[in-house]
Amino acid sequence: MSTAIPPVDQLLYTPKEAAAVLRYGRSTVYELMAAGVLRYVKRGRSRRIRRSDLEAYVNSLEPMPY
Repeated sequence: MSTAIPPVDQLLYTPKEAAAVLRYGRSTVYELMAAGVLRYVKRGRSRRIRRSDLEAYVNSLEPMPY
């Protein structure tokens, strides 16, 4: 019997974690945040990106025509 706890969906991502999820460079994520393209929340000096904002960003991307 396994006692492993399944991973909980992450609600907030650091820019570094968001970059890994998006497969972008960390500096690209910061550029998107600075341009207002990728929304984030700020508490003190920390910036976090909500999972819903990552999903909204990905959904806003236009697919390349064939």
